[in-house]
Amino acid sequence: MNNPRNDFDPKAYNPTFKWGFLAPKYWTTWFGILFAIPFSFAPISFHRWLASLAAKNIMAKTKGQAYRARVNLSHCYPEMSEQKKESIVSEILVTAGTYLMRFPLLTLRSRRWLEVNTKVNGLEYFTQAKAAGQNVIFLVPHTWSVDVFAMLLASQGHPMCTMVKSQKNALSEWAMSKQRKHYGGRLYERAGGIKPFIKAINDGYTGYFLPDQDHGPKKSVFVDFCATTKATLPVMGFLAKATKSKIIPLWTAFDVKTGKFEIDVYPPLEDFPTETPEGDALAMNRFIEKCCEDKPEQYMWNLKLLHSQLNGDSLYK
Repeated sequence: MNNPRNDFDPKAYNPTFKWGFLAPKYWTTWFGILFAIPFSFAPISFHRWLASLAAKNIMAKTKGQAYRARVNLSHCYPEMSEQKKESIVSEILVTAGTYLMRFPLLTLRSRRWLEVNTKVNGLEYFTQAKAAGQNVIFLVPHTWSVDVFAMLLASQGHPMCTMVKSQKNALSEWAMSKQRKHYGGRLYERAGGIKPFIKAINDGYTGYFLPDQDHGPKKSVFVDFCATTKATLPVMGFLAKATKSKIIPLWTAFDVKTGKFEIDVYPPLEDFPTETPEGDALAMNRFIEKCCEDKPEQYMWNLKLLHSQLNGDSLYK
């Protein structure tokens, strides 16, 4: 009889339930959670319709999600027409809204449901590396369905680890961590540093790393991204060296018509790490650029991706 894997790590991020979560200040959060559970089982056509209505309302505002997406697209694709840009922003919001309304299903439905509703292309790049005894870190851009592939692999028995940033709402953070670890694995809080994450990979865990957000000029290098430059973490090359890992990029997508997920796993990055941190960062950005050409609506263009600028100015005024 096989013993279950022990995923406990005292240095991992392990939010626990607290009786204080029953306090009145959390009642709104509880209502949202309890409402979201049955609501997630509604037909996807209904979710998509609601997301479309919400998208129109958000796009009418002069600040917020749509505004940041417009700013990012304008700087990354200056030759893009306004009509095309507005179409992408609308698709982004509809994709986000539809996915988020169905997000609880990742926990509420079975392993079999997740497997049946997820198509994975290129899985052999991962399985071949593991069969050869190679450590693996997935390079994962911030798409809306970003958690799906990690949960799928965990449901199949692969030990997974990732790094997260805690939310201000402790109840939401506890619920989110419960979902992410539904099939096991380890979470590490970014504030705790990267060493525990590295140790987990060296212990046989597969890393799931999302390095494409703007973490400020002090931690980043400025390299090309589409038609502009972006403050980019040069950490992937360091992680590859520290863990002797293959860096395998992937792209996750959510189909708003069918509710299914499609994961594209790409070959390990060649000649990586490069000779410089700037080269490592540029290799990552070029991968994201290529994926965004075909499926721009899947990427979180609403994030402050270009917040840090060489001249210190802010694009999101």
